[in-house]
Amino acid sequence: MTQTPTYRLYGERTAETPGFWLHCETIRARSSRYRWEIRPHRHDDFFQILYLDAGGCQALLGTQEITVTPPAVLTVPPRLRHGFRFTEDTEGLVITLLKSHLSIPQDRLSESLTAPQHLPLSPVSPDAAYLVETLRRLSAEFADRRPNRDGLMAAYTGLLLQMIARLGHDRTPNGQAGENRLDRLKGLIHRHFRDHRPVSFYAAELGLSLTHLNRLVRAATGEAPSDLIAAKLIDEAKRDLIFSRAPIQDISYRLGFSDPAYFSRFFTKRTGKPPLVWRREQQAKVGLES
Repeated sequence: MTQTPTYRLYGERTAETPGFWLHCETIRARSSRYRWEIRPHRHDDFFQILYLDAGGCQALLGTQEITVTPPAVLTVPPRLRHGFRFTEDTEGLVITLLKSHLSIPQDRLSESLTAPQHLPLSPVSPDAAYLVETLRRLSAEFADRRPNRDGLMAAYTGLLLQMIARLGHDRTPNGQAGENRLDRLKGLIHRHFRDHRPVSFYAAELGLSLTHLNRLVRAATGEAPSDLIAAKLIDEAKRDLIFSRAPIQDISYRLGFSDPAYFSRFFTKRTGKPPLVWRREQQAKVGLES
């Protein structure tokens, strides 16, 4: 199987530190350089919003393939495999946000932003009209270097996320967004990741079959449930490696690994570097001594 490439912006290989927290460009500006086809790829650190005003596209979001007819908004969460084939008359915008600068609503609406969204925009909806106007204002502010530019872009970004969350919430039956199963799964993983429970445990806790859980998670994230569990373990391992002086053996036991050597292999496979090497490099970057 061909590995899905990871980019900063499409066509630009991953760098250590992105040089921006927000980027805005027209769909035409980048897609026309690639014959209007953006092949499947992912971004580790970015959340993207696409607004289609004219034309159309075939979109791949995780495992979903959808036809997009303007006007519409698409959202692409970090790490989601995605790609697009636009018609040559497509007009619209791509907003790219560094995930560390996201301000996600801390309520039930937040699930609308953790999964990819395809939001057709009704021409008679005041909320849709406000969303489009906010997108255009953000684009104009990005292009013009006027006073308080970052502050206004941050304000517009917050409005966009809130409006997208509301529109996504309103499109789900009873506002339940599939009974919030993805959020519930993440909560279960947070409580049990050190126990190294099998995926079947999480399926049973959610009242789903293993097949249904796999399908739900892949549709929402492009990954398997086991990948979410592994990502949580890696995140916790990285935190311990950077901010503690604990030996690798102690960290592995703390994370529920009975064999430190297996933990080292697990970490190396997921990050490309052994834990000790990763720790030294990262601590050097942030000015901490090993």
